[in-house]
Amino acid sequence: MSQVVRKYFIDFEKEEAWLNEMSAKGLALVEYSWARYVFEESAKGEYIYRLELLEKDPKEESDYLQFMEETGAERVPTGAPAKAKRTLINQRWVIFRRKASEGPFQIYSDTDSKIKHYQRIHNVYLSLALLELIIGSFNIMLMLLNTSSNIYKINLIVGVLVIILGLFFVWLSLPVRRKILRLKNEKLIRE
Repeated sequence: MSQVVRKYFIDFEKEEAWLNEMSAKGLALVEYSWARYVFEESAKGEYIYRLELLEKDPKEESDYLQFMEETGAERVPTGAPAKAKRTLINQRWVIFRRKASEGPFQIYSDTDSKIKHYQRIHNVYLSLALLELIIGSFNIMLMLLNTSSNIYKINLIVGVLVIILGLFFVWLSLPVRRKILRLKNEKLIRE
């Protein structure tokens, strides 16, 4: 019997930990989409889950995805309807699972690959922040140029809200940046 859980995560590590906790309770993730997870009953702790932001679209990463399958990991399918428009970033987030009986499951075994993964996430947040800040600033400029009509109020409201959203993405990028710096410092200490 399927169980649908609607939950939203900002931190992929917390999402990964939650998926592994659900597995420990005997619930295996079989499908997911944005903030929607479908679980089915399974043996407790049957799977280990790992999340990854791919460098490119999954169609371009077929060699890597095949390599992951060869290691015993399978990609959990997304449940997005065919008609739904999905962003490139959403397609790049993948969830892998592997049977716990096959031993520990880590995607990144060295510091450099961990740093690259965090940098991909950091770059996504900063790209979104920059886009939102540009759009918000553009709306504010339109408001200043268009004070003769009532639409300037809409430009002001939209501009401020979008700038706040941009600042939210900057805020999201800060802990990721700290993790990158921590990993780089650990790497320097080891060398």
